[in-house]
Amino acid sequence: MSSKFGTAKVSQIGVVVKDRDKTIEYFSKVLGIGPWSTLDSTYEKDEVMTGQGRFTLKVAFADLGGLEIELIEVGEGHPIHADFLKAHGEGLHHVAYDVTDLKQRVADLEKQGVKPLQYAIKKDGDRGHAYLATDKVGGVVVELVQRSTKSAFRTPGR
Repeated sequence: MSSKFGTAKVSQIGVVVKDRDKTIEYFSKVLGIGPWSTLDSTYEKDEVMTGQGRFTLKVAFADLGGLEIELIEVGEGHPIHADFLKAHGEGLHHVAYDVTDLKQRVADLEKQGVKPLQYAIKKDGDRGHAYLATDKVGGVVVELVQRSTKSAFRTPGR
């Protein structure tokens, strides 16, 4: 089975939170989710193809039995998560699909009328993400993720 994203398997659910560390503590103690890996991520202005300039995020990842959960706290700048938090508060923001060629996948979808809300690729070209404008019907954003093949960072359990 396949989709226009290259796979039918959702690899991640993303949750926008006000405080990453407090959410990790709660999810760990109350829900038994963990272990967690944390990352403070910065996208410089020249790495952002669609969206507003430089931004930083405080993120955390845990394995939910083959599905990754990502917690996203807005740092500096104005990523799309800031608008989501203002409009909706904390909650489910996106479902993500892994892709191997993010630039090509985004270009293919743009030809079909699916535009990115935020699209960024790290300078080394090895990893990036694109949040697609799919939330007008159903309310959920789809994210395409190109994961690093070089990074030692991995989600616990994956």
